[in-house]
Amino acid sequence: MSAAEETIESPRVVRPKSVPLLNRVLDFLSSVRFGVVQLCALVVLAMAGMLILQQNVEGFEAYYVSLTPAEKLVYGYLGLFDIYHSWYFNALLLLLSLNIVLASIDRFPSAWRYLSDPKLTATRDWLLSQKQAAVIEDTGSDQAASLEKIKKVFKEHGYKPVISEMSTMEYGVDENGKKDFSVVNEKTSTVVFGERGRINRLGAYVVHVALLTLFLGNFVFFTTSFDADVRMLPGQSTDKIGQIRYNLDKKEKYDVKLPFTIECTDIQQRLINEKGSIDVTNTLDWRTEMKIDDPAYGVTVADASLNSPFTYRGYRFFQSQTIPIGHARVITLELTPQDGGAPIRAEIRRNGSTTLADGTKVDFTDFQPDFSLGSDGQPDTRSGEYNNPVAVLNVTPPGGDKIRVFAFAQKLADNVPVGAPKAGYKWRLVEFEKSPLAHVLSIKYDPYEASLIAWYFGGFGLVGALIFVFFFSHKRVWAQVVNKNDGTVEIVLAGDANRNNIAFGDKFSKIADDLRQKE
Repeated sequence: MSAAEETIESPRVVRPKSVPLLNRVLDFLSSVRFGVVQLCALVVLAMAGMLILQQNVEGFEAYYVSLTPAEKLVYGYLGLFDIYHSWYFNALLLLLSLNIVLASIDRFPSAWRYLSDPKLTATRDWLLSQKQAAVIEDTGSDQAASLEKIKKVFKEHGYKPVISEMSTMEYGVDENGKKDFSVVNEKTSTVVFGERGRINRLGAYVVHVALLTLFLGNFVFFTTSFDADVRMLPGQSTDKIGQIRYNLDKKEKYDVKLPFTIECTDIQQRLINEKGSIDVTNTLDWRTEMKIDDPAYGVTVADASLNSPFTYRGYRFFQSQTIPIGHARVITLELTPQDGGAPIRAEIRRNGSTTLADGTKVDFTDFQPDFSLGSDGQPDTRSGEYNNPVAVLNVTPPGGDKIRVFAFAQKLADNVPVGAPKAGYKWRLVEFEKSPLAHVLSIKYDPYEASLIAWYFGGFGLVGALIFVFFFSHKRVWAQVVNKNDGTVEIVLAGDANRNNIAFGDKFSKIADDLRQKE
């Protein structure tokens, strides 16, 4: 025997090709299990953000002081004081968004096939393998009559009938009961197909779009928004607002530069009792008038009140609080000429001025509600209450030098230095409109349009999509009509629903009963 004849060729083992690494990674990232785990982690982090007071929230300083050194260290190191701006929270949002996108891409073709290429025909064996199936013997009718009956019943139950013809091969059976492939008969049958709610197959993708919109809106909001307070003192302007951040046990201040300049032009406090204090309990409203100088949009005059916040380019101005030291928005002076004559009245707004008939210029520079003189000789106030109100003025006589004048609300004798006539007049404060020293505005910034879309489209869209997905379903019904050899007609009825099969089973039974009873 030759060596060739003695050689036994062993069969070659065919090993399945391994799945490429990129495909395995994409499969993992698009898996439902991975998405559910991320969603649960996101919920846990969001709950931590609600349970742990976040920085720049009112009351945070007191909360921070109440923590133990270990809690401060751990919370600060993990970024739990500002969790919505932390890198891991944003990374989790990004990964979950990627999971949703990849899962949608992976499963969309199969869902779209229900809309683009519905299953109009089916074999008898396939129909009988469905959860909902029934065989109806339609005696005394021909195929045409049975089809009309099926169409009528389908329409009554809300299924638009679509009729299709199909051919099937029927094999013979040998003496052992097995298929005899040598005997083949071609059989023609008619299938009536009806469906309802097929758009429900795309409901999950509406949920995905709503979730992604929410994630995008919240990501933009938390990465670009801020909330800060700014003191608004009439006559002052600024293009920066101060914010606070906490780095472990360190409180750090930093400025956020605005793309425009804010100038406070007026503040007003409407009181319930005008003779009462400027306390919160005696207040109807606070109003802050400001001028916004924007290089891109020009000058805008804004008015923010307690009951009417002002919005400008995504920046929202709210009345936060006041600095409750008494001041005056408008003062009324009574000037009695030193040489005799009728008293003169002059009204001056805060930081404003007026010119008398003789050319004397009067500037309203300051107001002290409880006047006193400091050790340096400068005017001061003992308290914020209106116990001894005084208007501080700069008076410039015609051709003379500027002099400082104190206008007291109470009458003073001429021999009292601060009450002596100056610049030819005896000065007295007769009326004034009460106003606090300054208002504090809370400035919140967020991209308004993105937030609006996120909350309205994403939020309401998500709720609506979930209702549509879980309370409605895609229901399909098939009825195969076959002429039997004995002259009768057999109807093989089957149905399928993508969810809530128990309720669909009741409806399917009604369709089957109607087909049995219809004449």
